[in-house]
Amino acid sequence: MKLPLDDPQTMFTLLRPETALEKLLLGQPEVQHGLRWGEPRFGHPEGKVIFHVREVLDNIDLLHHLPDAWRAQLRLITLVHDTFKYAEDRSHPRDWNKHHGILARKFLETHYADKTVLDIIETHDDAYYAWLVQKHEPFGRENRHKSLENLLPRVEHCLQLFYLFFKCDTQTGDKTQAPLKWFERTVPGIDPVPVREAAQPSYGLEP
Repeated sequence: MKLPLDDPQTMFTLLRPETALEKLLLGQPEVQHGLRWGEPRFGHPEGKVIFHVREVLDNIDLLHHLPDAWRAQLRLITLVHDTFKYAEDRSHPRDWNKHHGILARKFLETHYADKTVLDIIETHDDAYYAWLVQKHEPFGRENRHKSLENLLPRVEHCLQLFYLFFKCDTQTGDKTQAPLKWFERTVPGIDPVPVREAAQPSYGLEP
């Protein structure tokens, strides 16, 4: 079945919001615009952000023995974490203050005040960047502030939840798994968990 992405109801049909806040967020025009954004590319063969969000939500449902409060937090993070990619700055040198994670945090702050959720949204790509710092010298030379040493103090208060989102976010599309495996080997204090080992499921929908 093909659903029209220009119909706001598609957001609700595909993402199946569970709370009043999730419904509120999906009703915001800027969220709907961001979910429709995207073309197939490396790491995101699914193209549109909405299809990536659906994959991450499916991964959350595969986590065993997940406390209800954590599940609710992970779902909120998922719904908005990439929604502002369309608006971020991609010039060089990069203006990190306009990264889509920061834009998403600023948006959610107008609706929600949970520091854990907001911190993870802002830093959700930073484990990947920390891997790049030590893996690729040019990136590391220009972006020392993205090192693991700088990241860990920021997420120490929510480290396991940060890791769980990183895993659910990374095991989607055709993303490289090297940063995730490195993070699991390198970072003390996390409890590694399985999410999925098989190929990603089909959506039952056409982009």
